[in-house]
Amino acid sequence: MENKGKIGVTTENIFPVIKQFLYSDHEIFLRELVANAVDATQKMKALALSGDVKEELGDLKVRIELDESAKTLKVIDEGIGMTAEEVDKYINQIAFSSAGEFLEKYKDQIGNIIGHFGLGFYSAFMVSEKVTIESLSWQEGAKAVKWTCDGSPEYTMEDCDKADRGTVITLYLDKDSEEFAAKGRIQQLLNKYCKFMPVPIVFGKEQEWKDGKYVDTDRDNVINKLEPIWTKAPSGLKEEEYMEFYRALYPAEEEPMFHIHLNVDYPFNLTGVLYFPKIKERMAIDKHKIQLYCNQMFVTDHVDNIVPDFLTLLHGVIDSPDIPLNVSRSYLQSDANVKKISTYITKKVADRLEDIFKNERQALESKWDNLKLFIEYGMLTDEKFCERALKFALLKNTDGKYFSLDEYRTAIEPMQTDKDKKVVYLYATDVEAQYPFIEAAKSQGYDVLLMDCELDSHFVNLLEGKVENTRFARVDSDSITNLIPKEDRVKFEMKEDERYDLENMFKAVMPSENEYYVIGDNLGEDAAPILITQSEFMRRYREMSALGGGMNFYGEMPKSYNITVNMDNPLVARVLAEKKDEVAPQGELPPEAPKDASDAEKEAARQARDDVRHAHKSDVEAFARSNEMLHQITDLALLANGMLKGKALSDFIARSEKVVRDAFLK
Repeated sequence: MENKGKIGVTTENIFPVIKQFLYSDHEIFLRELVANAVDATQKMKALALSGDVKEELGDLKVRIELDESAKTLKVIDEGIGMTAEEVDKYINQIAFSSAGEFLEKYKDQIGNIIGHFGLGFYSAFMVSEKVTIESLSWQEGAKAVKWTCDGSPEYTMEDCDKADRGTVITLYLDKDSEEFAAKGRIQQLLNKYCKFMPVPIVFGKEQEWKDGKYVDTDRDNVINKLEPIWTKAPSGLKEEEYMEFYRALYPAEEEPMFHIHLNVDYPFNLTGVLYFPKIKERMAIDKHKIQLYCNQMFVTDHVDNIVPDFLTLLHGVIDSPDIPLNVSRSYLQSDANVKKISTYITKKVADRLEDIFKNERQALESKWDNLKLFIEYGMLTDEKFCERALKFALLKNTDGKYFSLDEYRTAIEPMQTDKDKKVVYLYATDVEAQYPFIEAAKSQGYDVLLMDCELDSHFVNLLEGKVENTRFARVDSDSITNLIPKEDRVKFEMKEDERYDLENMFKAVMPSENEYYVIGDNLGEDAAPILITQSEFMRRYREMSALGGGMNFYGEMPKSYNITVNMDNPLVARVLAEKKDEVAPQGELPPEAPKDASDAEKEAARQARDDVRHAHKSDVEAFARSNEMLHQITDLALLANGMLKGKALSDFIARSEKVVRDAFLK
């Protein structure tokens, strides 16, 4: 028997479509063909379970055979095979698929059939100039059939002498796809896609080192030796089994902190194991360590549209037959099952973390520094997770003690409530750099949190919105008195000309690349002569901008600092006295031009007034640059803030050595 015909498609250009548009990655042809072979094998097992097949099935395997010189690749199974009629229905008529009919008939016997006959098979033409199918059906009296197609809609079908049940698909690789004629490349693809398949996948023989080279043994090289742990019941697994599986998946990674076993069969099917990894460099994170499977066949490690973004920081495996092997991004974003899966995984993660918080608090605290980025990321990006996490999220203070949000508020509320009845959370980002400010806060009986995570500028914003009557303030953003004001303070008053001179004097000795707002205040005789701070608002939003917080205009603005001059400090008083002695007061300003003056007269009058101001400003700046004490107290403030560098730092050291030498040698 031999017949010829055209494949039942709606266009003559089906093969160019397959090659160019249907599949974005040509390597998945092997995944599709192996999936079909496993499907056929699983169907054979289902027939045996139902009693429809009496013969011994034998040791069912799927074999992959490569002839590198002939550039042919074979996928061989011992499954149900096909009759000529079935080949015509399921191969020639692309619109059909056998899986639906088979599942309906044998739904009580088997639930893990991939079912991708038909269109999946045609992925073979992405890499082949010709494809043949040789198949013998399991049905009694069936005749073997051979199907041949050269990549056009024309095909031939004829009898063949295949004697064993099952199917052999042979790919004659085209010139553009000769990379798949290399043993190493096929081994790589099988390891990637097939290492957890439920049927043994065999590719060649195992090798061993002998006489200075690798030689084949008589043992089959089975790709999928690693048992998929997620297919087992959690109650039957030990902790060490979870760790062994993790080490097999990620041999170069540190041990994970803990895991979550996923197992649900309604309203969708999902199994898997997710691990919380240790994060060394907290923002250098590989987000593609969750592997998605469909009935143990690898699909992708880009699960961004299947799990919430913050959960892509986890490692592990998700397996769901409700997500097909070939899906588009738009499908994932709109599919109801995908959305349910995402919600379920988020809930399971929150359940696990809350359980650890309630029953293993010490373990949670010991892992918190590694978990913090993950928790904050989730709270910032997922509202439902945030609602749950408010119960188990921890805060850590500069003494290394941990608190829940409720515990911390209770602890600080008596001392750290300001005049407006807001509880003020003081925090530091660097204990060493901000040590003097932390100690100043502690001397007042205040507690200081350590907020050193990259997301903390966003996180404190979130908490201010979630926790009522709360305000966060970095401990170095103002004087401690101003950070938690207990009562209204009388504003320090200065004459306009005094304020103008004070501003110009200190700006003259500050680094020129920043902007400064100079004010005078009474901070007490024992307080530092100069306090340099950054506005909590501006600094926080600059940091948020740097992390892509949608506020880029803040990141483009120059850094600005508040310079608070302590008018009570005797060193400041001495500098101001010297300025008064050495710099003449600003002369009286020329009168402004009358309203009816010409534009030229108005400009001349304005210029005359500016000249007087500029001359006095130049005198003040010249005094400031020459005054060693002013330089010294300013440099001390800059040094305390890590802002003294380069030549300025060198000059400060030389000046300090001179002061010390003069003081001790007199």
